[in-house]
Order: sequence, then C-alpha cells, then structure tokens
Amino acid sequence: MRQTWRFIGLLLGAFVFLFPFYYMLVGSLQESPDSSVGGAFPSPGNLTLHNYQEINKAISLGRSLVNSGIFTGGVILGTLVFGVLAGYALARLQFRGRSTVFNLMLLVQVVPFQLLTIPLYVLIVRSYGLADSYLGMILPFAINSTAVFVFRQYFLQLPQELFDAARIDGARELDILWRVAVPLVKPALLTGVLLTFIGPWNEFLWPFLITKQQDMQPLAVSLSNYITTVSARAANPFGAVLAGACVLAAPAVALFLVFQRRFISSSLESGVKG
Repeated sequence: MRQTWRFIGLLLGAFVFLFPFYYMLVGSLQESPDSSVGGAFPSPGNLTLHNYQEINKAISLGRSLVNSGIFTGGVILGTLVFGVLAGYALARLQFRGRSTVFNLMLLVQVVPFQLLTIPLYVLIVRSYGLADSYLGMILPFAINSTAVFVFRQYFLQLPQELFDAARIDGARELDILWRVAVPLVKPALLTGVLLTFIGPWNEFLWPFLITKQQDMQPLAVSLSNYITTVSARAANPFGAVLAGACVLAAPAVALFLVFQRRFISSSLESGVKG
C-alpha cells in the first residue's frame, strides 16, 4: 500500500513538472490564441504548424540552428579540452602555487559574467578584431571554471595506484590522462557537455554584441529579436512566443533524453586489483 501511494505521489509530481512543457507545446500549435486553462485541451481543428512557419519565414530556423551549433559546439570543445587539462593538473600534478591557482579559480566563479561584458567586448572586438566572427563569440566561454572544478573533483577520486603504475611503466602525463584517467570519468564528461550546452545555447546578449548580421546570429538571438519585435504583429502572438520557446528548448531536452541513462557513476576502483 505504501508503494502505491509513493507511486501516485511521484506520478503527481511528474505531472506538475511536465505540465508547463505540455502547455507550451500545445499553445505553440494553436491557430487561435487561448491563454486560459481550457487552452491546454484544444480541439484538433485548432491545431496547426502555422506559428512555426511564421518563425521560419522571419528568422530562417535552419541557418539559426547552424549558427547555434557552431557557437555551442565550439564552446563545448573548448570547455572539455581546457577543463580536462586544467582539472587534471590541479588534481594530480604537484607544482608550486597549485592551491593558490585553485582558490583563484573558485574566486572567479563568484564574479557575474555581466560585470565582465564591457571589458570583454573591448578586448575581443577592438583589441583582437574578432567582431562578426564565430571565434569572437566562442572565446569568452571557451574556459569554464565550473567545468574545471567538476573534472578536478572526479580526478581526485581516482586511486593513486593507477597513476603510479602508469608512471612506472614509463607513460607520459598526457598518455596517463588520455588512457587512464579520461576513460574513468566519462560521467563527468557527459555532465560537462550537458551543463556547458545549456549556457551558450540560451545565450543571446554576447552573440548579439559581437555581430548584428542576421545570417550569423545564433538561434537564441534570432528568437529574442523575433519575440520582442515581430511576434507582436503575428496573427497569434501568444502562439508565436510559445513556438519560439519550444524551438529553443527542444535541442536541450533531446540532448538530455539521449544522455540521461549515462549519468551514472563509474566504478573508480575497477582498475585496481584486490
């Protein structure tokens, strides 16, 4: 009986959590606007893809998705490469000032990105001349201190015997990192990919500052411009806004569904005998 009530409670919790997503999807498909509670259960005759077609005409969804893929993919690549290297160095290498570097890295996390926007803009656009370029969008996000912290904590959990044995066999540090450490921290890599993806995928302020060219703007920037300007003139402004939200949220939800089964801890002791 207790398990039955627990199942009912979990089912209700899932319903409460998923209902806003369901309402967003249904609202985006409505031909005539209905923002009331009854709009969550529309008649089939009121469902259409017209709102999505209007967005595609206004901002070219295909090109915006490609721009977002380039921007987000570059950020994820930089975060994984630099995050793994820095996390491994802070966890397993002995050098003077290691604790100071780690404390400074933690201090960086308390500084809001908005405070750095103007200095970064001057540096990227005026000093480096990277306006209207994908590289100018990617560079400020290429190193993520949170990802470095996550990777460091995972590397600290690995048994020291694995590294000692690899060094005795003559392996170099990069070989140890790639062949010994990285295969054992795959959950951290997947977590880093998902958490890193969400930030740049939803980022609209920085890409908008870097370029005003519509054919280079990521999806978040294009949708933000559409929602604040064009959607008010649409036949169904309510549905247009919800359709834009669905387009922006769909890739993040799909990525989570693909990788959610892999967010499990590895057996960190599996490489050590008895």
